[in-house]
Amino acid sequence: MIRINDKWDVPWQAGMTVDDVLTVCKFTHHHIVISVNDTLVPPDEYATQPVVNGSQVWAIHVVAGG
Repeated sequence: MIRINDKWDVPWQAGMTVDDVLTVCKFTHHHIVISVNDTLVPPDEYATQPVVNGSQVWAIHVVAGG
């Protein structure tokens, strides 16, 4: 299992990446910051960054306002 935002559990699959987690969670926001086990993941690494079983993932939508 992977824990998302300390709220949801997502089944882990072998070879899972940050992109896979975003797809499973249906996160489609264009500006999102991802942390896996307290390590920030750059957006250009989402497709290649592995997510191991038992990981804690934080997905934060970046929103600006005025």
